Amino acid sequence: MIPTWPEIMTKIPRLDATDWGAMGLAKRWFVATRAAVFVMTLFSAGIGMLLAIPAGQFDLINAALVCLGLVLAHATNNLLNDWTDSKKGVDKDNYFRTQYGPQPLENGLLTERQMIGYIALTGGAALAIGATLVVRTDLPTLYFMLAGAFFVLFYTWPLKYIGLGEPAVWLVWGPLMVLGSAYVVSAELTLFQFWIALVYGIGPTTVLLGKHTDKLKQDRVKGVHTLPVILGETGSRNLTLGLWAMQYLVLTLGALTGVLSIWFLLVWLALPRFIVTVKRFRQPRPQERPETIPEDVWPLYLVAFAFNYNKLFSGLLVLALLLSLVFS
Repeated sequence: MIPTWPEIMTKIPRLDATDWGAMGLAKRWFVATRAAVFVMTLFSAGIGMLLAIPAGQFDLINAALVCLGLVLAHATNNLLNDWTDSKKGVDKDNYFRTQYGPQPLENGLLTERQMIGYIALTGGAALAIGATLVVRTDLPTLYFMLAGAFFVLFYTWPLKYIGLGEPAVWLVWGPLMVLGSAYVVSAELTLFQFWIALVYGIGPTTVLLGKHTDKLKQDRVKGVHTLPVILGETGSRNLTLGLWAMQYLVLTLGALTGVLSIWFLLVWLALPRFIVTVKRFRQPRPQERPETIPEDVWPLYLVAFAFNYNKLFSGLLVLALLLSLVFS
C-alpha cells in the first residue's frame, strides 16, 4: 500500500517495489531519507533560535535557511549511512535495518548510481545553504558548517564502527545544531546556550542508544562496534537511563537555584511516559512482537519507546523556553 504523507512523516513505512514505483519523487526522497526522525533536528534548530531571541536581533531568512539546511544535512547522513553499510555488507542477509523499513539499496528500490545521485543532490543542497549562511553572516558560521560536514561524512564510518557514533550525536544534535542555529540568527553565543544544548543533545543520543541496543547482537556479529556492543546490553541500558536522569537533575537544579526559570520544571510532565519507558529498558527484550507493539513498528522496540519519550520531553523543553521568554 502506498504510504500517505502523514505516515511518511511520522513513521518509517513498510513498502515493496510496486509501492515505490507508484510514488512520486518527493515521497521517494522522504522515505529513503527516513523523514520521521527529522523532528529531532527541528527541535535542535528551534531550541537554538529560541535561545537567540534575548540577543535582541533575529534574522528570519537565516532562521528558515538553517532549518532547511540542517534537515538536508540529516537526510544526507541517513542516505550515506545506508550506502556505506550496504557497501560494507552490513545490511545484507535480513539485517535489522532491512526489517524495520526499506533500505533503498538492499531492497532494490534504488540502484547504486541512483543512490549516489540522491546523496549528491541532497548533500549539495545542504552545502549550498551552508555557504549562503556563511556569506550572510561571518567566519564562525563556516566553522559550524565544516564541523557538520565532518560528522555527516564520517559518522557511519569510522565513528559508528568504533563506539564514537553516540558521542558524535550528542555533539551534533546538541552544541553543533543548537549553537549553530542560535548564531546564524543572532550572531551571539552564550554559555547558557551551550548548557541547554548539552542537555537537549542527550535526547537524540538516547534514541540512538536504544536503536543500537535493539540490534546489539546483530552488530556484534557484523563487527560494528557501537557503544552498546562495547558496553554490553546491561551497561548500555543503564547508561541510557542515567542520561535521562541527568536531564531531569540538571534542569531541576537549575530551576530551583534560580539559574533557570521555574517554567523548566514543566519537563516533569513527561514523568508518566518516562516511567513506562524506564520499565521497558529494565526488562529483557521480547523475542517475538508483543501485542502492544504495532506490526509496522516491530522489530523497533527500545528505540521506539525512547523516540516517543524524547519527543514529549523535547516538546516540553521547547515550551519551557518559550514561556520563559514570554514571562521574563
